[in-house]
Amino acid sequence: MNISVLGAGAWGTAMAIAFAAKNNVLLWGRNQAAMSAMQTNKQNSDYLSGFPFPDNLQVTADFAAAMAHAAGADGLLVIATSVSGLRPTLEACRAYQPKNIIWLCKGFEESTQLLPHQVAEQVLGQDTAFGALSGPSFAQEVAKGLPCALTIASKSDELSSLVVQALHVNAMRVYSSDDMVGVEVGGAVKNILAIATGVADGLGLGLNARAALITRGLAEISRLGVALGGRSETLMGLTGVGDLILTCTGDLSRNRKVGLALAQGKSLDVIVQELGHVAEGVRCAQAVRTLAQQLGIQMPITDAVAGVLFDGISLQEMISRLLARDAKQETH
Repeated sequence: MNISVLGAGAWGTAMAIAFAAKNNVLLWGRNQAAMSAMQTNKQNSDYLSGFPFPDNLQVTADFAAAMAHAAGADGLLVIATSVSGLRPTLEACRAYQPKNIIWLCKGFEESTQLLPHQVAEQVLGQDTAFGALSGPSFAQEVAKGLPCALTIASKSDELSSLVVQALHVNAMRVYSSDDMVGVEVGGAVKNILAIATGVADGLGLGLNARAALITRGLAEISRLGVALGGRSETLMGLTGVGDLILTCTGDLSRNRKVGLALAQGKSLDVIVQELGHVAEGVRCAQAVRTLAQQLGIQMPITDAVAGVLFDGISLQEMISRLLARDAKQETH
């Protein structure tokens, strides 16, 4: 299969390497100099150094060439931008009338509080089959070829079958679901909870506190997911509890690193600069807090994280607020 990956950051590059085990892959990035360097060096030295490209992975800065490579009913476009880049990328793709598009980003669009598939519905209409590829996975481990399990969520059975056929290979296992809301909510909110867990670990609050945050965080994911139309069983699967556990406990988690850095007293601006990558939980926290307030849903951990990131609340006040909640306020 011909696959074009749009976005040459760490995650897009890692997935392009993995996809090339079975497919002809073209990795697109907008920076001509960077893509030329990748072509010469046969690796992405800026974002994923040390992982050489396989022979059937090529790179380009030519957007039209990337679209042509994945054209037709059997081609696949994979958008590997951040959530903030999803809408403009879909709008750029629309003129080429692609047949099959999936995205790797996790979160809510900050300005609209829309999930990625809702953004796609607005931009693409009904002429393109689209879906979200999600699940517990770190870029470095995917690039190494270590085992992982992902879920393709789509309303199109044909697209789901296409993705499973193309990507379910070697150490990568791909399962399918039609619950786009459940899959996307799990992938979005777990990043916020990973920031909270990083703070707790960085402050030395102990393993008991970590377990409590993860468990109560899962309750927050479930409340929001079900309220938006997702299924509770989806949130107990790979893209819910699985992704939550990985992101809250794994040392490769960008969002966990944000929490650890906050515990060291660093400002958000400094953290983002030092991280050098997008941590989706930062952008997502504000959107999810707003959405939860609109829906009347209790999400105290999310609210506390957003308070620290955007309202100037101290970490000690964040912890005090969470611990001071009356037991009667806590629902499953």
